[in-house]
Amino acid sequence: MSRREARILALQVLYEADLAGHDAEAVLARHLSEVNYSRAVRTYAEALVRGVLQSKAECDTIIARLAPEFPVDTLSPIDRNILRIALFEMRKGAVPTKVAINEAVELAKLFGSESSPRFVNGVLGSAART
Repeated sequence: MSRREARILALQVLYEADLAGHDAEAVLARHLSEVNYSRAVRTYAEALVRGVLQSKAECDTIIARLAPEFPVDTLSPIDRNILRIALFEMRKGAVPTKVAINEAVELAKLFGSESSPRFVNGVLGSAART
């Protein structure tokens, strides 16, 4: 199973829902109908999207506490959703903390700005220590 592929799909769905205000479930359904993902990718992406949506307020509180100079609503939607995915994975315990952080940094390298990987790593490193 490509969990990275599932994380990328989840990020795309959450980004669109966050930025455009579209219903995340509808966006997820559309993405799943457009591409023939493996069952494992589909299942993990669905779990990530739904888990992030359910724990969004909790994740945002953690981000605000760990990066108070960067209000959550002013973060780039990419960085905000990468952090939410990783924090959900860390709190759920589905993957080891180091793996969640590393995968988030890789997503930030692929989709974020030049400063995104360092920012994401810093916030998640702080979260891991608390």
